[in-house]
Amino acid sequence: MNETTVTLVGNVATAVEYRDTATGGVARFRFAVTARRWDRERGIWSDGHTSFYTVSAWRSLGANLAASVSVGEPLVVHGRLRVREDERDGQRKTFVDVAALAVGHDLSRGTAAFRRAARPEQRAEAEPVREAVGEGAALGPAPGHDPWTEAAAAAATEEANRLVTVP
Repeated sequence: MNETTVTLVGNVATAVEYRDTATGGVARFRFAVTARRWDRERGIWSDGHTSFYTVSAWRSLGANLAASVSVGEPLVVHGRLRVREDERDGQRKTFVDVAALAVGHDLSRGTAAFRRAARPEQRAEAEPVREAVGEGAALGPAPGHDPWTEAAAAAATEEANRLVTVP
């Protein structure tokens, strides 16, 4: 199936609302994208029309968004575009939604410090497989296994903290 993917650059317009659902957590917020145009007559940049999108992010992306993003922050949002129409108060209205696949702070307008999120333990999934193939069998990494070891992650974090200074 063909899907329309978009990349939007703009600002968080509302607080991120996070809630748990039966299929995993979801975060939602409104996102404002304002076109900037060069005004040749006045020799300055001026704001154009502002478009608003409802952005949804599921599971770990949603949880990380809720923990990392505040109103007014500049973001880059990449996701699947969905346009829908609804009738409210007797009028047809058009809504534009984006199901986020990736979200990050716009580093052309500021700095950010990345922290790797802890992953839940996956031992419960591996134990039945170990019993089926035998105790000494090599299972390989679990699906979704993070190749970073704790030691490598700690060393990288320490190095980053040493190199990055916040004014």
